[in-house]
Amino acid sequence: MKIVDIGELAKSSGVTTSALRYYEEVGLIQSVGRSGLRRQYSEDTLLQLALISLGKAAGFSLEEIKGMFGKDRKPDLPRPALHQRADELDRQVRRMTALSSLLRHVAECPAPSHLVCPKFRKLLRMACPEGLPYEKG
Repeated sequence: MKIVDIGELAKSSGVTTSALRYYEEVGLIQSVGRSGLRRQYSEDTLLQLALISLGKAAGFSLEEIKGMFGKDRKPDLPRPALHQRADELDRQVRRMTALSSLLRHVAECPAPSHLVCPKFRKLLRMACPEGLPYEKG
């Protein structure tokens, strides 16, 4: 097992040393010792940091991410919660794709006013699946 100090871990992972200390404080990672005042970590901590990063990117809180690690730092994944978050991400992807199409259309549409363009209106409805304000009521 290779040991890396906090500075090396920060450089390798892109996570600041202050964040590493915080992650250790809240129980997300664990140092294996110290060399002088510098904390030492196993090389496996890089994998944990990658999982923490992915969890944060997926919208999980640090507390939720912590709950995904069982005893002995082995993942204990709440599969229903992961499926639910994946479904939410899929919805966000569809909405962002529609928004991207809308913006591209606005940038390229030759219509004198986008508000009268049928394609613009269709794309706007796709980008706003909860409905448009003027359509409610």
